Amino acid sequence: MKRFERLEQIRLMDPLRDASEIYRLTAVYEFPWDFTRALELALYRTYAVPAIGRLLAETAELTDRAQKRYDDTSLLLDAVVEHGFGSEQGRTAIRRINQMHRSYDISNDDMRYVLCTFVVMPKRWIDAYGWRRLSRHEIVASAVHYRTLGRHMGIEGVPETYEEFEACLDAYEEAHFGWDEGARRVSDSTIDLMASWYPRPLAPLLRTSTLALLDESLLKAFRYPAPSATTRALVRRAVRARGRVVRLLPPRRAPHYARQNREIKGYPDGYRLEELGTSPVPGVRGCPVRHIDGSAAE
Repeated sequence: MKRFERLEQIRLMDPLRDASEIYRLTAVYEFPWDFTRALELALYRTYAVPAIGRLLAETAELTDRAQKRYDDTSLLLDAVVEHGFGSEQGRTAIRRINQMHRSYDISNDDMRYVLCTFVVMPKRWIDAYGWRRLSRHEIVASAVHYRTLGRHMGIEGVPETYEEFEACLDAYEEAHFGWDEGARRVSDSTIDLMASWYPRPLAPLLRTSTLALLDESLLKAFRYPAPSATTRALVRRAVRARGRVVRLLPPRRAPHYARQNREIKGYPDGYRLEELGTSPVPGVRGCPVRHIDGSAAE
């Protein structure tokens, strides 16, 4: 297989009818490393919305149990990508996602914003750092895939097109990004988690590099000092250089799913999808608010 042969295959597919398969080919063959980084950034930037960051701080899921929360989120989303919405594994993963989210007083607007990050951030990351830019087929397919996920999650007012997803994300961040002490704790814990995946002496460098990849709106919301222009340029050039090297390598012949990532550390003996995540109970540590209605545990 030649370097652009899979892209040619994707362009022969229907981005509406074959959306999830196109998304899978793009995420697990063409850009597995980039999608992992982009989706990490997607979830991370949601903390800058105080309502989201504060809730995560109250549950302690990303401060006391950061590795488990990271693993569970990656594995549940990954199951849908690997097996499809109609599969037993996909339905189980979505059921667990819904059970957890319905246990908290999360607004529809916040849920829709998080969904937007999954569509927009991978495109922005890959356009900046990937070995090639995403094709229009891949962009459309990503929007359709996550529109389908949004429907399964009962999210109202989900955007139709990539451009609508992007406009929704930008408007929501402009209106809602802001400082929150709890959100800053969640942010610090997440950066510490990412640094923990590498040898300890590299931690300061990794923290600086992470901050250098954040945009000004995130740095301002979390009140982080902005890295120097030189540091930012060096880090971003290094990530772009990785993309240029990948472009010269043979194309990936085997899929690489998120469950294969070295960053997933909490389940060395395997896992069951139905047991991932939390099972919060109203009034008990782990769920700071009451269930919205009786269907929360369904």
